[in-house]
Amino acid sequence: MSAILVTLAVMPFVVSVVAWRSPVWLGKALTVASGVASFALCLVLVGFLGSHRTLDAGPWLSVDALSTVFLLATSFLYAATAMFAVGYLHLPAGPDGERYGRRFLAGLNLFSWSLVIAPLVNGLALLWVAIEVTTIVSALLVAIDDTDGATEAAWKYVLLASLGLGIALFATIFLYYAGSTVYGSAYNLSYVKLLSAAGRFPPDVMRLAFVLGVLGYGTKMGLVPIHTWLPDAHSEAPTPISALLSGSLLTTSFYAILRFMQIAQRTLGPAFPHDVLLVFGVASLALAALYVLSQRDLKRLLAYSSIEHMGILAIGTSFGVAIALVGVLLHVLAHAAAKGTAFFGAGSLLRKFRTKDLSRIRGGISLLPWSGPMLVLAVLGLSAMPPFGTFRSEFLIVRGGLASSSYGAAAVLVILVTVAFLGLSWYTTQAMTTATSPGSELPRGETSLWIVASMVLGIAALVVLGVHVPGQLSHLLTRAAGELGGTR
Repeated sequence: MSAILVTLAVMPFVVSVVAWRSPVWLGKALTVASGVASFALCLVLVGFLGSHRTLDAGPWLSVDALSTVFLLATSFLYAATAMFAVGYLHLPAGPDGERYGRRFLAGLNLFSWSLVIAPLVNGLALLWVAIEVTTIVSALLVAIDDTDGATEAAWKYVLLASLGLGIALFATIFLYYAGSTVYGSAYNLSYVKLLSAAGRFPPDVMRLAFVLGVLGYGTKMGLVPIHTWLPDAHSEAPTPISALLSGSLLTTSFYAILRFMQIAQRTLGPAFPHDVLLVFGVASLALAALYVLSQRDLKRLLAYSSIEHMGILAIGTSFGVAIALVGVLLHVLAHAAAKGTAFFGAGSLLRKFRTKDLSRIRGGISLLPWSGPMLVLAVLGLSAMPPFGTFRSEFLIVRGGLASSSYGAAAVLVILVTVAFLGLSWYTTQAMTTATSPGSELPRGETSLWIVASMVLGIAALVVLGVHVPGQLSHLLTRAAGELGGTR
């Protein structure tokens, strides 16, 4: 079974290199194959970890239930985005189009590889390196279209993400110092080693390390106050990259915060880490809910929705009870499916209408008979409407808030989510359902069946997660919640 980890760690990187040197048609085929194979291997891991605590491949690669949840979300989005990218890429004839296609496909696979490798590596130092790689690769992809807006967004992203990761590096150094009081000056930062000795770490050092970790990785996660890069980068990036940024990159950074929380709880108890996450979560959710009400650019609207959902994850984690943590981890999966599908629908609209401005889009459902309705469904999924997975996950989170006696936080969560729902659903459904303008010359029909297929995959996943979570996945989520210290 350890060969699965090695394959996951190597395959997307190899495909990236091959796509860089191959014709675009071959790069597309290999990208889809790599994405689908990665997702299939992750499904095998889900079954294996139902009866095993961990799976290791040497000292550097290791997965447990928690890391497998995030690996599953990333690999699913990798597969769906690869399919979408095949239909999305409309390249001009000639060497310039071929060159752009090779660069894009190589970057897409390299970015996906960096997102896959982050939950696979064993230790906080390697995790920091992996997330740093995601920054470098994704910044280049944000700017790949070489427009003024994309260049500015990429530059802002690099500055703020580098600041955040610098803070996260300080957090890792302070945590290493805390561990040195037990292990001496030379040891590795593997999760097992840190968790086994965390009860003997200096509490003050651990408090500082955890706050810096949340602030640093929270920058990449999109938590307030260092979130301002996110709407610009997600709006200006090519749509497949936007889907990976929102659906996977943000939650990968959240995974790093959870690893810090695991250690902090053993040193400090749950109260301090949970209070820190609650403050950041409420601030992020409140700001995002208000900004969603004023957005007219579809991709910026979805970007602020991502900040909203990261706030939900932070608040849900702060409740600390098992049912809320199961909801949080389920929300990671459901958000990846919903946000990826929503961005795929946005890409379909962009191809049809040549604009992201919702005030200039009319009749999306009638002109796009498949992707139009599925975009509306994805938006309803992001708004936590039944029968989608986000409804189930947010319901579990609220139940967890009530079970933990966090009545005020649970009430704030429900109110702010409702506000965000009004803004997100109103503007999108209005653009999709309003009749087309008289004399409109846009033809009716989809721009690509690959786009439709990727959206069908996302909607199907949302429905499965909402109606009946498969037994092995449900067991995995429960075990992961236990690894996070969830109480009954």
